[in-house]
Amino acid sequence: MKELLTSTVILVILTAASTAQAASIYAGKSTAAAVCSQCHGIRGTSADAPFPPLAGRDEEYLEMALKQYRDKTRVSDIMNNIAGSLTDRDINNIASYYSRLKIR
Repeated sequence: MKELLTSTVILVILTAASTAQAASIYAGKSTAAAVCSQCHGIRGTSADAPFPPLAGRDEEYLEMALKQYRDKTRVSDIMNNIAGSLTDRDINNIASYYSRLKIR
């Protein structure tokens, strides 16, 4: 009985920890709308924008690129300033959101 209780407690803790770390596409949508969409659009770029669309991109690539911009190991004046304010959670949420979109 004690083993069952211990196993249940461990399972609950692990489930809660993984849920807390999971990216939220809803938060990503909100952050993307506020931070990214003016240049990159949501499902595609605006007609005159020279910026690449982010919809449908690989999630790991987006996370890596945003972290590099934030940490200034990837240089772009615009992106370094924008990504500089993002937390790891923001980056994970944005990457999760954009990677699940289909390009129009």
